[in-house]
Amino acid sequence: MCDCLFCKMVKGEIPVNKLYEDEDFIVIKDINPEPKVHYLMIPKEHYANLTELNDERAVKIGKGLKILSTTIALEKLNLKEGFRVVANTGDWGGQSVHHLHFHLLGGEKLTDKMG
Repeated sequence: MCDCLFCKMVKGEIPVNKLYEDEDFIVIKDINPEPKVHYLMIPKEHYANLTELNDERAVKIGKGLKILSTTIALEKLNLKEGFRVVANTGDWGGQSVHHLHFHLLGGEKLTDKMG
């Protein structure tokens, strides 16, 4: 049994308000937002971080980023003024949940310290 927090969210074992869902990803609000707007795009397939990408996963991530940067960010989340996408990798990279995920940050002018 996987004890991964994000896997449990994807499977519906932990209820979350999904802002977006398709066959490969969910997008949810971050529970500890840093900037004004802070969402997470979580792949449904479990792998720890970017170092575990293979060709198939890279294609899915690319499609997810395209959806994130157009449909979600511009239409649903009203981030037309700009936003930042961050993927922390490993403990030294600041990754606290070891299931690849992307932070979507915005809603205000971001500084270099955010993300």
